[in-house]
Amino acid sequence: MSEKNNSHSPERRRFLGSTAVLAGVGVTSGISLVELAQAKPDDQAVNNSIRWGMLIDANKCGTDCSACVDACSEEQGWGVSQHGGSPEQDPGWIRKVHLRDKQTGKETSLPMLCQHCETAPCVDVCPTGASFKREDGIVLVDRHTCIGCRYCMMACPYNARSFVHEAITDQKPHMPRGKGCVESCTFCVHRIDKDQSPACVEACHKDGHQAMTFGDLNNPESPIAKQLKSQSSTQIRSDLRLNQGVRYQGV
Repeated sequence: MSEKNNSHSPERRRFLGSTAVLAGVGVTSGISLVELAQAKPDDQAVNNSIRWGMLIDANKCGTDCSACVDACSEEQGWGVSQHGGSPEQDPGWIRKVHLRDKQTGKETSLPMLCQHCETAPCVDVCPTGASFKREDGIVLVDRHTCIGCRYCMMACPYNARSFVHEAITDQKPHMPRGKGCVESCTFCVHRIDKDQSPACVEACHKDGHQAMTFGDLNNPESPIAKQLKSQSSTQIRSDLRLNQGVRYQGV
């Protein structure tokens, strides 16, 4: 079957996403992440010359440190059992994962978040286009068009998305959240577009660990690109060939 007639083709997904956005404008109030993605001035429009990425050095990540998780929760307005829900329903934009090598006994602690894949499974399976990827590689969810089907959650190999089960109050102005929607790490897109670092990276540096580096993977002069060129790194589940925007060292 040709791509033109394939109901799951990129063209059809884009069409569905566009029509869903138009339909949602009259129903849902508040700013959407699509609007955030298009918020930059025309002369600074997002394009694929930049590929935002993150490098995490597990050797520098403190086992008992939760600075990145705490900073993300504060910045984006989510928290553990903040609405009295069960632990299974707690949001998890970023979490600490503890690994132990059975042979050597070496223990490693590292942050796990949306990997902002170039070929994102969550985007591929979304029936409305609510899951989308910006030209600069940041993967987002548009709350106005998310229907809560949770296909993206099932498709994500990293368990990096969560579902909002309860009504939410006191939301952050820059981060619309709502009952019945899926959400995940945004790389703090509202900060990135103001030339600021993600909150987790800033907190990690402030705490003295220096375990997280954020920057443009396409710029050979950026600190992250230089580190990736000079030191070995890995992608979690590299066998899936998703070309993740998040890389790890010491794993």
